[in-house]
Amino acid sequence: MSDQDTHLVLQRLLRLRDRREPLVAQIAEWVGAGIIEGRLEPGQDLNSVELSRRFDTSRTPVREALMLLEQEGLVEMKARRRPRVAAPSLADIRDIYQVRRQLLSMLAGLLVERAGDTELAELRGRVEEMRKLADAGDVDAYFWSHVQLQERMTEIVGNSTLKQILDSLALRTLMLRHLSLTRPGRLAYSVDDQERLIQACEERDGELASALIAGATVRALRAVEEQIEQDTASSRKPARKRRVTA
Repeated sequence: MSDQDTHLVLQRLLRLRDRREPLVAQIAEWVGAGIIEGRLEPGQDLNSVELSRRFDTSRTPVREALMLLEQEGLVEMKARRRPRVAAPSLADIRDIYQVRRQLLSMLAGLLVERAGDTELAELRGRVEEMRKLADAGDVDAYFWSHVQLQERMTEIVGNSTLKQILDSLALRTLMLRHLSLTRPGRLAYSVDDQERLIQACEERDGELASALIAGATVRALRAVEEQIEQDTASSRKPARKRRVTA
């Protein structure tokens, strides 16, 4: 997946086309992508001065961009404290995945009902490209391709209410979805799940498709839990401060 495709996904989810200030959108996109792809870690400070220097601007557009990301649950901004990357609790993460599992199960069932053979062939082609990315170990490209795959599925299904609800959770889950794919072996498991899902759709087995995508979501949650446990153990050791421009 190209940088342009990543740009389009974030532009849509952050509704950046509605922003009149291009610089605010640019900053929000850069910080948002950094959070989602793990370059900016949960709890990490976001220094407005450093961001202003990076984008050669005053602190006002930076603050507006961070406020936009706060509305989407990616950034925390509290009085008398430096803005920082949001760090959802494990309980919150489990709640999000519980809801997401149910929504994706519904999506898979509707996909079996509504997708035509041509559309399923398109989805099969996307998954074949994802297999190449997984084999190459390209986490970021695979991740964004997976995001695009599910977005295409929602377009094919055509249920606007379901799409709106999934979109409302999207930015809160993207960081977690990317995190799950960084675990050893997860790329291979993930693309296997996508291939089985497409096969179930091709066989017009709605119950199986729903069960497969639910199972894949549960496995993704387990990977996130394992990573959080590992990070928590590591955080007990002294760690040097990271800079937003690193």
